Amino acid sequence: MQIGYQRGGLYSYDSLDRLFGYLDRPSATRILPEFQHLAVGDKIPLGRGPSWPVAVIEPGRALVLDMRHMGGFDWVWQFGLYTVDEKRTRLVSRSSVHTQSVWARLFTYVIEPAGFLMTRRMLLGIKQRAEGLASTRGADPRSHRSAAA
Repeated sequence: MQIGYQRGGLYSYDSLDRLFGYLDRPSATRILPEFQHLAVGDKIPLGRGPSWPVAVIEPGRALVLDMRHMGGFDWVWQFGLYTVDEKRTRLVSRSSVHTQSVWARLFTYVIEPAGFLMTRRMLLGIKQRAEGLASTRGADPRSHRSAAA
């Protein structure tokens, strides 16, 4: 819910995110109440560039960001929370990128490995924070699902 520039951050490699202008400060280590409400049509900034419009929001279940027709790219990024059992929830990130030009396609091939590493680190960062929140409250991590999304 609180992902983004001048919000909770990206939970990835903060030093790299700041170097490339995606963040202005370290990622949050706690829930920021002022960023816990999103609606379809809201925009989540990613650095000083374009923002990700919220296409779907189901608090505690799903977030879909849809940035189409932006500089030769159609990009949809989905986050979903799936119950594993009574004590565990899996956070899944899916991304779909379609390019509209040869140059955009070549750029995608170059940037994709870095994107994989950054996304993996982001998911691990969110996991760490969600598990830390659950342990400090002595509760089931799933009871705080909306905090991790």
